[in-house]
Amino acid sequence: MGTASWSDPGFVEDWYPRGLPKSRLLSWYATRFDYVEVNSTFYGLPQPRLTERWVRETPRHFVFDVKLHKLLSRHSTETKWLPRDLQKRAGGNARVEWSPELEAEVAARFLEGMAPLIESGRLGAFLLQMSPSFSPKTNRLEELSRIASLVAPHRLAVELRNRNWMTGEERERTLRFFEQNKLTLVAVDTPESAHFMVMPSGEEVTSSALAYLRLHGRDEKAFVRGRTVAERFNYRYSEKELQEIAERVARMAKNAEEVHAVFNNNRSNFAPVAAERLRQILAERYPDLQPAVPPGQPTTPDLFN
Repeated sequence: MGTASWSDPGFVEDWYPRGLPKSRLLSWYATRFDYVEVNSTFYGLPQPRLTERWVRETPRHFVFDVKLHKLLSRHSTETKWLPRDLQKRAGGNARVEWSPELEAEVAARFLEGMAPLIESGRLGAFLLQMSPSFSPKTNRLEELSRIASLVAPHRLAVELRNRNWMTGEERERTLRFFEQNKLTLVAVDTPESAHFMVMPSGEEVTSSALAYLRLHGRDEKAFVRGRTVAERFNYRYSEKELQEIAERVARMAKNAEEVHAVFNNNRSNFAPVAAERLRQILAERYPDLQPAVPPGQPTTPDLFN
């Protein structure tokens, strides 16, 4: 149980203690949660010295899920965000010209940056958040198999962002592909909407090893029209909604060894407050649910990944 990022501006303004230095945000976050989803790696390749610091600043049982770089998820990528030596191999234009060779090199560099997390047993899974342009009309799910192979043997969770994958007859084909390839399909909590970028809310479990739920909020207007992350995911979950979400998590837990629930409603302090309350509800209503920790690590009483 945790949030998408620990350094969101809204968290700093409304959740962290006033005056807390930025260098202490992660260590303070780790006193409240045992899990976080890292989103900054979507924009830039991580360096080992950075991820090594994450390890030092958190307890041994703390778990990181890490979002893969945007180039791997078919998002338009500005060349300037690649390392200088790779910029020369990206086509020489403002936007990267994708190639299998460049994709493989980006994946390899990404894994190098993740080495401290991997070696310390603190990596939960990689998150691949696909572009809404990745659709059944123009793409095939088999493309995901290549990306999974590039980060193997580490677990991969995939969030599709085009609802056409999960509607009509396409839904069964999508679920079958993920189950056959033992990939985790990310379930989401979203507004009710027919807009192609709004995935249907669900509780799908396609891998017995890991289920993944990302909670984006339920404001359709904000989700579709918001220009910034804070605008798109500006939503405060109610107590009734959190009770319902707890039931969903419990059902998912029946079919998976681990359930990672991540609040991405990152406006103000909405996400950490909701995550803390959901953890309390789960502990009260479902005491038999056991927290998950990396292999060989001690269990703490308040860890619900």
